[in-house]
Amino acid sequence: MKERSMVPRAEFSSYYGRPVLKKPVWAELDIAGYFFTGGVAAGSALLAAGADLTGRPSMRRSARLTSFAALGVSGVALVHDLGRPERFANMLRVMKPTSPMSVGSWLLTAFAAPAGVAAASELPVGRRLFGGLARPAGLAAAAVAPAIATYTAVLVCDTAVPSWHAAYPELPFVFAGSALAGSAGLSMLLSPVPENAPAARLALLGSALELVAAQRMEGRLGLVGEPYREGKAGAKLRASKALTVAGAVAAATLGRRSRLAAVAAGGMLAAASALTRFGVFEAGVASAEDPVYAVAPQRERVEQRERVTEARP
Repeated sequence: MKERSMVPRAEFSSYYGRPVLKKPVWAELDIAGYFFTGGVAAGSALLAAGADLTGRPSMRRSARLTSFAALGVSGVALVHDLGRPERFANMLRVMKPTSPMSVGSWLLTAFAAPAGVAAASELPVGRRLFGGLARPAGLAAAAVAPAIATYTAVLVCDTAVPSWHAAYPELPFVFAGSALAGSAGLSMLLSPVPENAPAARLALLGSALELVAAQRMEGRLGLVGEPYREGKAGAKLRASKALTVAGAVAAATLGRRSRLAAVAAGGMLAAASALTRFGVFEAGVASAEDPVYAVAPQRERVEQRERVTEARP
């Protein structure tokens, strides 16, 4: 029989009931959607480059167009959250290596140009204009893609939001794995079955990376990991894990032989990637709203320093 705790959970409050931290003011649909579509753009660029080098024209075409379309959606979401388009342009006025937002703005700019050329080369008019630049542009976009897939995780980990900040060792790997799995899923949705073997393999790799990193993150974080397991965020992340496992298994087995199975696997993987981004976003907001996640770890660090000081001779 499980023993009941006789000590109630400590309650933390602040002056006049105001939160200890100011929660993120970002719009969830804009920013979590920006995280998702940015990851899809990056993963699709990698797939497109691989398809180009291995002679898979249908997969190359769909991946290049998906990458640029996803990049366009992410740009619209970012500008909508900023409020005015010129605010993004203002971020390019200086290069600040210590600012993830500044670095991210320049990375997006460096990624957009070659991704756009590669996508345009798949259209009749663009083929005549950029045909000779298609492969170099695709490879250039693929070279920047890993940074595009992970810089948003670095961006949120650089904030004071407890559940984001404490997750800095693993969250970039969660986002990288989610980007690979989600883009592989979309490629399986859009590519013919005879060409989708690389997407199926990438789905397995991305799913394994995301699940292992997420499990390690939630196990290590302790108290500040609760928002990843509880409430709406916890429900989204549990659904994401279930869909990731199911999608990866389907992609690796029937998805390489059956068009219906490939579509089902691709849909599950893409949905899982979106749920991961929205779940992580909601977990961060929840941790900022509850003072316990800011105060309790601070008290623990203070007590640990005091114990170390007392133990010194």
